Amino acid sequence: MKKKSEDPRRKFLVEALTLGLFTGFNVSGLVQPSFAMGAFSKKLPPGKSIYKIEGDVFVDGNPANLDTVIRANSMIETGANGKIIFAVGTDAFILRDNSKLQLGGAGLLVQGMRILTGRVLSVFGKREVPPAITTITATIGIRGTGIYIESDSEKSYVCTCYGQTRIRANTDPNVTIDISTKYHDKPVYVYPSRTTGNNLIVKAPVINHSDAELDLIERLVGRRAPFVGGGGGDGGY
Repeated sequence: MKKKSEDPRRKFLVEALTLGLFTGFNVSGLVQPSFAMGAFSKKLPPGKSIYKIEGDVFVDGNPANLDTVIRANSMIETGANGKIIFAVGTDAFILRDNSKLQLGGAGLLVQGMRILTGRVLSVFGKREVPPAITTITATIGIRGTGIYIESDSEKSYVCTCYGQTRIRANTDPNVTIDISTKYHDKPVYVYPSRTTGNNLIVKAPVINHSDAELDLIERLVGRRAPFVGGGGGDGGY
């Protein structure tokens, strides 16, 4: 395991913590939920989309900064050194480096998204029609969900952190799995072909995302992650 000083993702989150959003997390154990956090909230103000940005980040083809407005149909891209934490309406996201995310919707209502490549952690609020997420190999229907996705041409990684999802393999729509979880219970890999024991969807470990990050982005839209004491807020869990 890399040391903390060698992990850019951890460094980025630690810098976000210093802005005052997390006062109760133990930074040395980011994957552990904290039940000692107070009622402090840091919801983004109206008209504000971006909480933190670092490196090369583009929104709709233009270089982004803290004042950039992200809409429900925006394209967000990050370079090799780029990272961004942002919110749109009742949904919030952490997009990591070397990623390309196309949102689909209108105004502040994200109705779907496509992670073309890279890694994204997302939390979604309630809505009447659940949005869908697509990757190269998978289509994911979600409802009131915290979800982490990694996408490339070889496979997709999907962790339903909490909430409900239906995951379908793009190469065979008959291959689906329904997941209902409260705590990272069933992450999976979704492959483009039957090269792993004749299965398109296979069990995976929990990787590359943390409870601290989930609660951070829930706070940006005025909620708490459901695994935090007193959490849940107005989420759809």
